[in-house]
Amino acid sequence: MPIVDAFSPDPAPEGNALEIQAAARRNHMMGLWAAEKMGLAGDQRESYARAVERVHTDRPSEEDVIRKVLGDLVASNIPVREGEVRTKAAEFLAQAREALKNAS
Repeated sequence: MPIVDAFSPDPAPEGNALEIQAAARRNHMMGLWAAEKMGLAGDQRESYARAVERVHTDRPSEEDVIRKVLGDLVASNIPVREGEVRTKAAEFLAQAREALKNAS
């Protein structure tokens, strides 16, 4: 395995940028999905989706996004399992990657 230090160039900056974009799209889709389950519509739905995106910007971990969405659904008395949220995250990430791949 090659050693990477502060002076080494990013091995795949373009790929990394695409992965960041895919994660942002996934998070937006997660937000829209959760908002729909919570009965939010219109501006509230879009506002919630943007809030989910910001969680990943503020704390760049998929786990933070999953915890937020799961916590908000549970707090809204929506019957949901953690596995369902994780499955949706994986599905939405695959969709986001495919959309970005097709756009380039």
